[in-house]
Order: sequence, then C-alpha cells, then structure tokens
Amino acid sequence: MTTTPPTHAASLLRPEDVYLFNEGTHARLYERLGAHPAEVDGTPGFTFAVWAPNARSVGLIGDVNGWDPKASPLRARESSGIWEGFVPGVKPGDRYKFAIASRHRGYRVAKADPLAFRSEPPPATASIIWDLAYDWGDTEWMSSRRSRSSLDAPIATYEVHLGSWMRTPGGIPLSYRDLAPRLAEHATRMGFTHVELLPVMEHPFYGSWGYQVTGFFSPTARYGTPQDLMYLIDVLHRHGIGVILDWVPSHFPDDEHGLGYFDGTHLYEHEDPRRGRHPDWQSLIFNYGRNEVRSFLLSSAMFWLTEYHADGLRFDAVASMLYLDYSRREGEWIPNEHGGRENLEAISFLRQLNETVYRLEPDVQTIAEESTSWPLVSRPTDVGGLGFGLKWDMGWMHDTLRYLSRDPIDRKSHHGDLTFRQFYAGAENFVLPLSHDEVVHGKGSLLEKMPGDEWQRFANLRLLFGYQYALAGKKLLFMGNEFGQRREWAHERSLDWHLLEQPEHAGVLRWVQDLNRIYRDEPALHEKDADPAGFEWMEPDDASISIVAFIRTGLTSDDIILVACNFTPVPRSNYRLGVPRGGPWREILNSDAHTYGGSGWGNLGGLETAPTLSHGRKLSVALTLPPLACVFLKNVAA
Repeated sequence: MTTTPPTHAASLLRPEDVYLFNEGTHARLYERLGAHPAEVDGTPGFTFAVWAPNARSVGLIGDVNGWDPKASPLRARESSGIWEGFVPGVKPGDRYKFAIASRHRGYRVAKADPLAFRSEPPPATASIIWDLAYDWGDTEWMSSRRSRSSLDAPIATYEVHLGSWMRTPGGIPLSYRDLAPRLAEHATRMGFTHVELLPVMEHPFYGSWGYQVTGFFSPTARYGTPQDLMYLIDVLHRHGIGVILDWVPSHFPDDEHGLGYFDGTHLYEHEDPRRGRHPDWQSLIFNYGRNEVRSFLLSSAMFWLTEYHADGLRFDAVASMLYLDYSRREGEWIPNEHGGRENLEAISFLRQLNETVYRLEPDVQTIAEESTSWPLVSRPTDVGGLGFGLKWDMGWMHDTLRYLSRDPIDRKSHHGDLTFRQFYAGAENFVLPLSHDEVVHGKGSLLEKMPGDEWQRFANLRLLFGYQYALAGKKLLFMGNEFGQRREWAHERSLDWHLLEQPEHAGVLRWVQDLNRIYRDEPALHEKDADPAGFEWMEPDDASISIVAFIRTGLTSDDIILVACNFTPVPRSNYRLGVPRGGPWREILNSDAHTYGGSGWGNLGGLETAPTLSHGRKLSVALTLPPLACVFLKNVAA
C-alpha cells in the first residue's frame, strides 16, 4: 500500500476558522472539519480534518486504503489541535475512521468522524463519505415559517418515534421515504401544525430511542440516507407541517468509536466522573467550559436547522445540564467557584447557543425540556434568561395526570392540582406536553391511567385533551394518544392502528381533530398563549363538585371563548356562570357529543346571556355541564 503524503493544498481550514473554533464561537464547523470533496493537481479526493490535540499521530483508515493506519497519515495544523490532510481516490459511499495514537499511555483507537454526515447502520460503526446535495421543494414553507412559529401562532405538535409509529405487516420499521406520505397525511388530517421527531441522530443502542447520540451530524441509517430524511422533512413542509427535532446536548454514550476519551484524554467530557459521568444514564457529560466543545455543539445545532431545514430544536434534559448535583448524593458532585450547585459553564453555553440560533436562524424555535423551577428559561439573555423560545410545562403535566388518575369522588380534595398552574402560567412561554415519557416504563398509556369503567375512561381522556387545548400554552401530544392507544408505548412495535376500527377510539381521534381545528381557527385559543392577559378565571374554586371555568381571549376584544370543565361523572344542569359580555354564546365544542363517544348532554347549540348577577358579574349564562366533559362556547355578540 502506497502512503499518501498529506497536503494542505486542499485544506478548507482558514486561519479565521481555527481562531473561531478555538475561541468557542464557530457555528459552521461542519463546513470545515470532517470529510469534504477536493481536488489537488487534477486528482480528485477528499480532505479530512479532525480535532485530536493530544494525539501523537492520526491516520485516515477506510475502504480507500484497506484500513491501514499507516497508509494515509494526517498532519497537525500548527497549535490548533486539528489534524488534516488530502486523500486521493476517496469517493462517496466509502467507509472510514480515524486511527488515533495518543501521546498518553500508548492508547490507540479507531474513532468514527465526529462530524460525519452519514454513518453505517448499527451495529457497524464506521463513518461514510457523503454529499448532502438535495433539491428542496419547500420554498413556500421556508418563506412563511416565521409567522407559523411565533408565540401568537397556533402550535400543536405531534411527537413521533419514527421506528415505532407504523411498521410493515412483518414488523419492520418504515424508511424515511415510506414514512413521508403517511406521516404527512396523518398529521394534516389530524390538524397538527408541527411534528416533533424523537432524536434522529445516529445512536448505537436502539432502545435509547435516540437519546444516546454518537452521530451529532449524522441521521440514523436505520431508516435510510441523509437525503431520505431531507425528503421526509420536505414532504411535511410541503403539507404545511413544521418539523422540530429532539436534540441532545446534555450527554453522550461512552461507546469506543464515539466521542468519549477521544484522543486518549477526556477531550469532549470532564475527566472527573463527579462532573463527567451522568449517574442515571451512565453516559458522559460534555465539558461546556471547553471552547472547542462549544463550537462542536453550536455547529451541531446549526447543522440540523440549516442543512435539514428543521424548524426548531427541543433540548433534552436541560435540568441535568443546569445543576452540578443533578441526581447526585452529597459528596458525588463538585460545587462551582462560588460554592453553589449551578453549572455556570452550562448556563453560559445555553445562553450563547440560543443567542447564536436566533441570530442566524430567527424563524425557528428552541424548546427546553426543563423539569425544575429554574427561572427565566424562556426569557431573553439580556434580562438574565436562558434565551429559549419555549419551555415544557412539566408541572402542569404531573399535576393534571395525578388529578385525573384519581377516582372522581376524591378529586374535590385535590382541586389545587387543577388550579395551581395559574399562579405561574405567565412566568414562561409554555408548551403543555403529554409526551412519550408519560407512557413508558410501566406508567401505562394515558387511557390506562384514567379511572372508572370503559365509558368513563374514554370520557376522562377526552376531558384531559380538552382541558389541555383550552389552557394557555402550546400543545404537544405523543403518537397514539390521538386515538386512545391502550397499550403502553414500546419502541420495538408499531402503534395499534387497528383500534381505529372501534367506535370509542375513532371518537377520540375525531375529538383531537376538532380540538386542533378550533385551536387553529379561533384566535382566542392561541394568540395569547404566552400572555397572562389571555386567560381569566370565571370559576376556579368550585371544588365540591370539581368544576372549573375560564375565559380565553385573543388580541382583539371580539375574540372571546368560555370553557367549562366538569371533572365528575354527574351532569350539572342550570349551572350559572358570570360572563364578561352579553349576547348569545354558541357551543362550538363539547367532548360529550355522541360523535366523540359521549352521552350527548349539551346546550342545544348555544345559550343566551341573562342580566343575573353571578361571580361578581352583572351578566351570566346557565349551562348544562356534561359528565366528565368540557364545553367551549364562543361569544357571538355583534
């Protein structure tokens, strides 16, 4: 095998790239490091560049040279820590790795390219040379998506795990291209505005659902090529559906071919396990204080937003980044320089990342899954916030599911679980999530959580969704929730689509369809999702019979909707509520309607306001509140 001498003739690294990388501000690193086509003296090939500052030598190994670590050595780029070189004869589709010999303890390892655009299907671990060229057809979507992702726009998200959403009759997951028309049709028919994909970045263990990432620039090959994923996103965009990607900057697995102990040192992670290893997931924690790691993660975020046209990133496990003592006992963590538990480096990094994203891609949203009461998560960095656009309201989810899992006779003693949210609802820009985390690990499906007989369980489920859509906040439903999946979610099997042949499940589907429609069509239900002025209690305190009622308003005074919820199986007739405006109130949704599987109680299409004092108001209406149901009434006064 002839040794190919390295050359900088085809180097993509400019001095300013090295400077920004080492400074921790490079947000397009994927254009410089990794593998890129080049030509030297008329000879085609690829340039390769990898960060390994503690290596004694780095060589390109792969199909092009018979995996010989001495055949294609790379050369250190001054003091940058980067090794680079041009290798002729390499072509798209070739497999490769970096053979690294460390200066420390004689450590040798073959590492996948941290910035590879494509990876071998697991359990194989090599990187693959690839060109990301794709002819996008989503120009109309991209030009209008700012208005679709704004805080006053309706955002109803359908959360999906691609490998288990729908499978072939033989149980094989569908490819990106096979999923595209099916998922787009279903999301469109259901009225969702966005689809959120559990991590599609390459991961060695399928059972991690994608949350143990090794390919931070590489979509998983389980479902096809990078262009196949682009096609899926393109098709969703052409159907008017936005795409949010789950992204995991909080930890990574310690598989030998991945980022861990990359050059014989703890390059990407902290060396001390009290900071560098996550006790829950037995994974490694990024060193957010290292500038080059910041550039790597900044670039990964921008890569998916830019090259894959993602409309947002949902950051997983943000709380684990913010607290040095997260899931650790006394003595298992190291305080910060002030003696506190806050991870100052992670806080600084998150602020930098959000500032970078919104500066370079202002039409997208960043969303934090942050499970504590950390302040100002979705507030601008210049007022001390973390800079996210939205935050999951985990408190609402836990309180509401706990409340609804109780027997209705006991709910009156736990009424605060329904009303507590309004004490903090204006503190953040919230998403109300009913996500995958609530239907796994023995928790059962949402339907299984509901008490009572078969009818009551479905009524409770419809009530849960109605209450979610009525409150201020963007919406998120995990796949299967929309038709009342009975079994707990399992990543190795398809959803039980055959349940839609049963009328009670078809009724839930129609209910979610209509909730999405009215949420999208009625400004009062979405324009002030992030504005406390968009919500007003009419009746928060009727714990004795477990009833709440409230008003939602839009940006104009004409948009006003009254929502009343009865959390007991006893229908309530002539229930009087004070209202802020006279005239007729039209019943626009009722979860107890026959079409949804309900018993048919209701208000005969609408109500007239009476000059009767109630709830401190001079005007009121007398409603029929169906059992275990919610009703939406729109004021239609001229």
